[in-house]
Amino acid sequence: MSRIQDLAAAAARPDLALAEEDAPQDRDPLDAAIRRATTHLLDRQQADGHWVFELEADATIPAEYLMLKRFFGKRDPAQEARIGRYLRRIQAQEAATCAGGWPLFHGGPLDISCSVKAYFALRLIGDAPEAPHMARARDAILRAGGAERSNVFTRATLALFGQVPWRAVPVMPPEICLLPRWFPFHLSKVSYWARTVLVPLTVVMARRPRPLAETGVSLRELFVTPPEMVRRWPGGAHAAEPWKTLFGLLDGALQRTQHLFPAAARARAEAVAEAFVTERLNGEDGLGAIYPAMANAIWMYHCLGVPPDDPRVVTAWAAVEKLVMDRPGDRPGDHPEAGETYVQPCLSPIWDTALVAHALLETGEPRAEAAVVRGLSWLLDRQVTDVAGDWADQRPGLAPGGWAFQYANPHYPDVDDTAVVVLALDRAQKQLGGAGPRLGRAVSLATDWVVGMQSKGGGWGAFDADNTHHHLNSIPFADHGALLDPPTADVSGRCLAMLAQLGHGPEHPAVRQGIDYLLAEQEPDGSWYGRWGVNYVYGTWSAVTALNAAGLPPEHPAMRKAVAWLTARQNEDGGWGEDGFTYPRCGGTHADADVRMGPSTASQTAWALLALMAAGAVDAPAVERGARWLLGQQEAHGGWPEEDYTGTGFPRVFYLRYHGYAQLFPLWALARLRMLRKGNSRRVVHGL
Repeated sequence: MSRIQDLAAAAARPDLALAEEDAPQDRDPLDAAIRRATTHLLDRQQADGHWVFELEADATIPAEYLMLKRFFGKRDPAQEARIGRYLRRIQAQEAATCAGGWPLFHGGPLDISCSVKAYFALRLIGDAPEAPHMARARDAILRAGGAERSNVFTRATLALFGQVPWRAVPVMPPEICLLPRWFPFHLSKVSYWARTVLVPLTVVMARRPRPLAETGVSLRELFVTPPEMVRRWPGGAHAAEPWKTLFGLLDGALQRTQHLFPAAARARAEAVAEAFVTERLNGEDGLGAIYPAMANAIWMYHCLGVPPDDPRVVTAWAAVEKLVMDRPGDRPGDHPEAGETYVQPCLSPIWDTALVAHALLETGEPRAEAAVVRGLSWLLDRQVTDVAGDWADQRPGLAPGGWAFQYANPHYPDVDDTAVVVLALDRAQKQLGGAGPRLGRAVSLATDWVVGMQSKGGGWGAFDADNTHHHLNSIPFADHGALLDPPTADVSGRCLAMLAQLGHGPEHPAVRQGIDYLLAEQEPDGSWYGRWGVNYVYGTWSAVTALNAAGLPPEHPAMRKAVAWLTARQNEDGGWGEDGFTYPRCGGTHADADVRMGPSTASQTAWALLALMAAGAVDAPAVERGARWLLGQQEAHGGWPEEDYTGTGFPRVFYLRYHGYAQLFPLWALARLRMLRKGNSRRVVHGL
């Protein structure tokens, strides 16, 4: 019987597999920290083997959820009170930087759109405009230019509630679903998230429904200029000429003529939109498995006259409710009714499970390896092998084989999750011995799919190949600048690492192109941009570990520059930190970004350590200082505190707090440091 079979048998006996090993109290502090962190993660494993942590965004999503329910007359006073407590707490928590409003990430400045939605939600709950916290929020919003500075999606929501005229929202008629591929705008040319959000929203914007129950709330006090008198709404700062002018003229023409569209074409377009949504409704995991798309699906069905008890509508509501997160009032002295409720933007079980598997495998502890076997078995069941999703528009004929981010999202697997899962499966097989034909088939299918999804130029995007129609970020509706899914260094790093760990060398065309892409993407200062994590620390970790796996030696200039950049950015306390405004401003470059870093965080310190070790700097003083910082910050239960938002949805627009990052990445880094110190080699041999 192979070791992996032994562990699988042990995993069926949690009393044996997960029993903590006896350890003397005077063991090395590094060993003790690893043991506590391992136990903490094992305690968080779900009964069926997977891990899932909270995924928290800003105040926008819970505010939108409350507005959605109020639109349909669904009142739940107890739940609204809990959402209100959440919104007021984070407003107070961020008072020092937001002056009464709400930010996009912990410690960030006021965001006008987020603040308008949070304020509106509290008004709907019943908070009086003259209440001190509401007065502070209103004053902050007005100082920032008023609600007329809100982004497109906020204005669309306000228009639904009659707070602004519909001319405040750029026109996106349902007829876009009928446009031919050669047209400058086509749904296949935008990202998956834009597709799933926009398609149902086009129907809503065309039908312009009114709330089923009057809210009795007006937001006129948030406007510097009365909304009906505003003639110039803000556009995207990143929009480039000549597209900005051309799309602006087109929008102006559509605003004047959209009521003239032929009824037959409109009916056909709405039918196509409805079919698109229904095909991808995705059960209780929802359209696109992301909140904005799910909510828009509910509004779309309502506009089309689908009754509330129709299975499609019931399913769409169930998907939204699955994202609701209730937190008990568990602080000392809390009243039983002091709990809070917020709404997650999506769920991240596949990502969480794969990353935890890597961290636990790094420890080498039998109880951790047994848990990994259970987790990987759960992952194998969720590979998408029977749906050729939207990605097939660019890669027809390519067989599916990826994993999604959420519990289920078969039309939208992503190469990032797929690479991380394959890396874990391959590492477990090599480390634990033995692999059945099922694992081999899964890895083979996934590898072929990832290679097939490589974009021109050698990089990988997250969900689509060659999604680089940058002119579309200049349309008036794209003021967030996140309509596309182009190749990025962090995703490309994971794909390259996967191929390298599987044994593919530079002679493999995808590997050679991936290496060239990453080397070309390195910034002049030695860092790499991090699209899906904040920011240059994340991107540098992703790129350096991949280049190490692909065979670049520590002496390579790219590796030396990366080590120098990381060392120079280390905080005085020994850790690393970076906030969301190190991302370049709209339309800017790395040189235009705020170069200041931020207070040290557990996850970013771990990324920096993993990068330094992959670059051959295991014995560098910076690594020792970073490890000491992590050891000093560990909490008694084994995890690390971290309120910072170190994940990214859309740079400068939407950030994520992965509650699992501070629990798994520090363990990963510390366990790797121990392994390298005790081993016969200082070289990292794994892809991640």
